[in-house]
Amino acid sequence: MKKNSLILSVLLVGITACSTVTIKPEGQNKLVNKPTYQDSKPFYLWGLSGEHRVDVLKVCNKNEPLQMQSQQTFSDGVLALITLGIYAPHTVKVWCPKEES
Repeated sequence: MKKNSLILSVLLVGITACSTVTIKPEGQNKLVNKPTYQDSKPFYLWGLSGEHRVDVLKVCNKNEPLQMQSQQTFSDGVLALITLGIYAPHTVKVWCPKEES
């Protein structure tokens, strides 16, 4: 019984594990402050189906973004687990340079 519980626990952690892909200029430290733009995008069948684009130039008012990130958060993973991977959202974040007044 303990072995089954351990296997189930490892499986659940693996399925709901977070993943992050960060794109930033070389040599720049990873930004951790609040992003300028954040949105959840729907994907299906464990993320294999669905394609979304974010126009970062529009988000950053034609300025080059400082950092972009696609992330499967814990809550995204839980939703994918509950729906058995049929619905698997990802969170998109964009950091823009501060506008000068």
